[in-house]
Amino acid sequence: MKEETPPHTFPPGLIGLLAGLTLCWGLNWPMMKLAVAEMQPMHFRTLCLFFGALSLLAIGRLKGLPIRVPRGQWPRVVAISLANLTGWSVLSIYGIRLMASGRASILGYTMPAWSVFLSAWLLKEPFTKRQALGVMLGMSGMGLLMGSEIYAVGRSPIGSMLMTGAALSWALGTVMIKRWPVGLSTTVFAGWQMVIASIPIFITALFWESGHFNPFSLSWGPMIGVFYNLFVAFIFCYWAWTKIAVTVPVGVSSLAIMMIPVVGVFSGVLVLGETPRWQDFVALAAVVGSLATVMLPSRKTKS
Repeated sequence: MKEETPPHTFPPGLIGLLAGLTLCWGLNWPMMKLAVAEMQPMHFRTLCLFFGALSLLAIGRLKGLPIRVPRGQWPRVVAISLANLTGWSVLSIYGIRLMASGRASILGYTMPAWSVFLSAWLLKEPFTKRQALGVMLGMSGMGLLMGSEIYAVGRSPIGSMLMTGAALSWALGTVMIKRWPVGLSTTVFAGWQMVIASIPIFITALFWESGHFNPFSLSWGPMIGVFYNLFVAFIFCYWAWTKIAVTVPVGVSSLAIMMIPVVGVFSGVLVLGETPRWQDFVALAAVVGSLATVMLPSRKTKS
């Protein structure tokens, strides 16, 4: 008989998608830093969400996919969108403004630890020894990436609380996707999430920030950062993450993305000319070990 993927192992058929998501979202950290150098954060988020929503819903229409949200499922879509996108987008962008972007991004990627515990509590997913090892290795890697800057977190308690809140919001949204399934394709579901998330963010941009939504008025570096987000981060990456979150158990999908902040650190070397430290390479090894806990098959497989 055909072997089935164990419930605590990442499906082999989605590994290519995960690799693309890891590389593209990892590279997006320096791209975001470029973009918000000249564009107000919430203006930037609004532009990306509007463009991503229109693009994904247009793709769904062209593919002949149902666009309407099934009757009775609007509350689910709204709740998931507010946690998964609005909460993360607002809390993280203001958290980044109050602390160094590197520390902020690493705090944001404590999400896998929160989601593993939330899924065990709310979804009754088993918390296995492999997952415990994965969380331990992954958090060790995040600590090494933080390095000597960990003491600076205490100097920016509000920023730290905002980024931790962003990680919790993302984790809760991921659990809600599994707890409250929505009868939509991945493309359309991701598009509607962006539509709903963009509304409070647009209102915030109008009343709390000054500026414009025109990316063509920016200099070349920030303009490249904005267009990377428009076409890569907010179309491919959010579609890919929604596909993985819908398909894979929360504990597995969350640990599988822990390579993203590592890619973000090393992509900063290429894009921003930052210098890697020895801790970064040790962190890479720890996160690879964390990734192995959900990628490598267990000894016992069903046949």
